[in-house]
Amino acid sequence: MKLAFGGDPNASELKEILKAKAEELGHEVHDLGSDDPIYANVAIDVAKAVAAKEYDRGILVCGTGIGVGIAANKVEGAYCAMIHDVYQAERAVLSNNANMISMGSQVIGTKLAEKLLEEYLKYEFDPNSRSKEKIDAICSFEAGDEK
Repeated sequence: MKLAFGGDPNASELKEILKAKAEELGHEVHDLGSDDPIYANVAIDVAKAVAAKEYDRGILVCGTGIGVGIAANKVEGAYCAMIHDVYQAERAVLSNNANMISMGSQVIGTKLAEKLLEEYLKYEFDPNSRSKEKIDAICSFEAGDEK
């Protein structure tokens, strides 16, 4: 899988650890930065690239994982789930078809972050699942087809 990574300076160490883990798992890694203290800039860059299908998925990190996730979700076609446990990592894909995840370097440890990344990357969304109708509703609203 082709992955885009980004974050802010608070989480640059975690980003490097996660990139190494992704490479160890056999994924193609691209670093879109973590030097900008305005985390929204990098998060939006990653989200735009993922939404444009330049990358299969995006991985964002900041102090809490909240800010980068909020910023990414402002980009049409970017679906970022903030995760902090293994079940969320699984369900981000299987129930929500999230093409991005965010994590916080100040709220989870590096070993857990590596495990969450591994879990997230091992799943693919099943378009025939019972979650498809729910995902379609989100995409429909995003496209302006309000009920």
